[in-house]
Amino acid sequence: MGVLYVVGTPIGNLDDITLRALRVLAEVDLIAAEDTRSARVLLSHHGIRTPVTSFHDFSSAGKGFRLIERMKAGADVAIISEAGMPAISDPGYSLIRQAIESECEVTCVPGPSAVLVALVLSGLPAHAFRYIGFLPRKAGERLRMLQSLSEERDTLICFESPHRLVASLRAIVGAFGADRRIGVARELTKRYEEVLRLTTAEAVDHFEQTKPRGEFTLVIAGAERASGSGG
Repeated sequence: MGVLYVVGTPIGNLDDITLRALRVLAEVDLIAAEDTRSARVLLSHHGIRTPVTSFHDFSSAGKGFRLIERMKAGADVAIISEAGMPAISDPGYSLIRQAIESECEVTCVPGPSAVLVALVLSGLPAHAFRYIGFLPRKAGERLRMLQSLSEERDTLICFESPHRLVASLRAIVGAFGADRRIGVARELTKRYEEVLRLTTAEAVDHFEQTKPRGEFTLVIAGAERASGSGG
């Protein structure tokens, strides 16, 4: 029976990939990618010619089943995200679950994660943190979720899209107050990497005046750290 390799890939800089990941991607029989275009850019950059197939949020259940059948027939398959570690707010999770339930061997080739990069660069406490994924799209659900976390003592980390960033920052002010420390990261590991270390109110003011561009990772100080010094 073949193996499912869960392979971490760069979150921006194409050189942020391990030697083991490059070897695995070159040796497997097939790469299942969330975004085949970005996968081919990465593979071409490193001279890898392994066949690529798509596996994303809109893939049918049958697509996962067919990949499992190939592994049962002896093929090794690598699953990669558009960027970072598969399964973290990523469709790779469903294939991993299918493989485990089918008693296929699953192993991980670690790599970059925007969650950890943003946490480290924020300057906020990193000894205990809670990743909460993407914030809800609907304003009411978003505010209720944040309010439920207002007393959380661990550092909080979430992703947000540019067109919802200001609304989410306002909701964070509403739930956590204007003086909570926050790190707002974008373009991590890329040429124009930016990490702003502000209060929540300052973050709202900044992005009301500066149009948000790119995907954002937000790192919010825990409740007991709210009045501490910034980064």
